[in-house]
Amino acid sequence: MSETLKPTPTGHQILDHERVADQAQGNVARFEQHLTPGQRIHRFLHSNPTAAPVMVLLLAIATFTLIVGERFLHPFNLSLVLQQVTIIGILGVAQTLIILTAGIDLSVGAIMVLSTVVMGRFAVEFGMPPMFALLAGFAVGALAGAINGALVTRLKLPPFIVTLGTWNIFFALNLWYSKSETIRSQEIEAVAPLLQWAGQTIELFGARLSYGSLMMIGLFILIWYALNWTSWGRHVYATGDDPDAARLAGIRTDRILLSVYIVAGVICALAAWALIGRIGSVSPQAGYTANLDSITAVVIGGTSLFGGRGSIYGTLIGALVVGIFRNGLALSGVDVLWQEFTVGMLIIVAVGIDQWIRKVSS
Repeated sequence: MSETLKPTPTGHQILDHERVADQAQGNVARFEQHLTPGQRIHRFLHSNPTAAPVMVLLLAIATFTLIVGERFLHPFNLSLVLQQVTIIGILGVAQTLIILTAGIDLSVGAIMVLSTVVMGRFAVEFGMPPMFALLAGFAVGALAGAINGALVTRLKLPPFIVTLGTWNIFFALNLWYSKSETIRSQEIEAVAPLLQWAGQTIELFGARLSYGSLMMIGLFILIWYALNWTSWGRHVYATGDDPDAARLAGIRTDRILLSVYIVAGVICALAAWALIGRIGSVSPQAGYTANLDSITAVVIGGTSLFGGRGSIYGTLIGALVVGIFRNGLALSGVDVLWQEFTVGMLIIVAVGIDQWIRKVSS
């Protein structure tokens, strides 16, 4: 079977080829993709997940300024909004850490209330030093978070089911331990004013800022740094984005998850301290819906419920969006019923936007 030999290029052909190559001047073929306005918006929001909540916040401020008038933008009113979202914001930080790992924590409110009861009873009824009572509350928060984390990592139970169960367990323990009795603000002020410290305020350019609000802002800065500038933070994102790939990369995902739940529990105890300062007393019924409010702030802030995507300052924006809407609607004379209706609509819209952003651009 004979082979067909290809003709060898002549010298003139080689020279022609080199001349054409020189004239090309290193240019390569380029394929331009023409994007529709919708695709451009999609790409922008995909690369900037907090852009949408920022735009909603600015639009809400502009709208309520037109409706309510100058009193809406008064420094005192804006500082009041900040005080109102302090508890939601702090719990939102804890919830963000859990959701970044593709989980969810329905027990953050129950952990917070249980911690307040421990702090109050240790200081008022048992006569413990206020600092010791405060540390006891933080220990309870860390222990509750460790229980959630252990059930998720050791028994491999879904976070939703685990925290749904512990939500009821912690609230039952709270009612049992507190005997469903409220510790009055006068009693706390008499023996443990440290527990009410977060409720104290300072005047600044007409605004009245509470130490609890400043504590919330400091917490956001601290967790932002941890998530963006430490290996722990990178491992949290990696675990939430793809746990199998993270495990193959050498990340001990179970240890990361356990640490996240413990940190979240400690943050819930911090919210407990802020809650005592906010209301002045210790009530076993306070904060019953705080878990749902924290999820609201996280979702509106652009953090994906599927994990691995989002930012901590987006949660702050989400909490402020909720606070601005409730405050603006209240000043506009809207009934509380419709305020809750509006917040519910915000949640649905936020989840819809998140689903749309996650789609691959065509």
